[in-house]
Amino acid sequence: MGEEREVQIPADQVVLEGNLGLPESPGGVVLFAHGTGSGRHSPRNNYVARRLREAGLATLLIDLLTAEEEEADLRTGHLRFDIALLARRLLGATDWLGNNPDTADLPAGYFGASTGAAAALVSAAERPGEVRAIVSRGGRPDLSGEALSRVRAPTLLIVGGRDEPVIGMNREAMDRLDVKKKLEIVPGATHLFEEPGALEEVARLAAGWFTRYLE
Repeated sequence: MGEEREVQIPADQVVLEGNLGLPESPGGVVLFAHGTGSGRHSPRNNYVARRLREAGLATLLIDLLTAEEEEADLRTGHLRFDIALLARRLLGATDWLGNNPDTADLPAGYFGASTGAAAALVSAAERPGEVRAIVSRGGRPDLSGEALSRVRAPTLLIVGGRDEPVIGMNREAMDRLDVKKKLEIVPGATHLFEEPGALEEVARLAAGWFTRYLE
């Protein structure tokens, strides 16, 4: 069973919209950092979130940009690659989880997609004691810069087997990560994991990683 509800999260001088999902007796909480042009209504991340809740983990999906910022970004594209901004928003949401009675005592992890994965890695580097695990789906860890070497949370990088440029970026990131780490390549999958069974495999891998390192 459990419950889902909409929440508002003050972060970085704005208020972000989010969806908090709470299974019964969760063993941890996973904060989703959405990627380029995506948000809390992303069907892909909502699918993964449902699977994580079935595995006994709470989930928080948020829009890292306000509605006005999203509208501006559709025209200019200038915010989706502002990793420092996205990371500040993510840290604000992490603080919110730590102050919310339903999640304050739960170990926290990040699930990042595309540019959101870079923001997750930067944020985790800033909070080495608070963020316990990271999963990246089709992520751009190369955009996290020197923060990669400061990440202390076990990190799983998931990439589609046909997403060749991103595979290379993730291999290079693996070399710079100095933590428990793993690169999983899903055969036949492209960047959005739209092929039959691809997203199911992402969810399976993510649930395994988070239950191992959060609970």
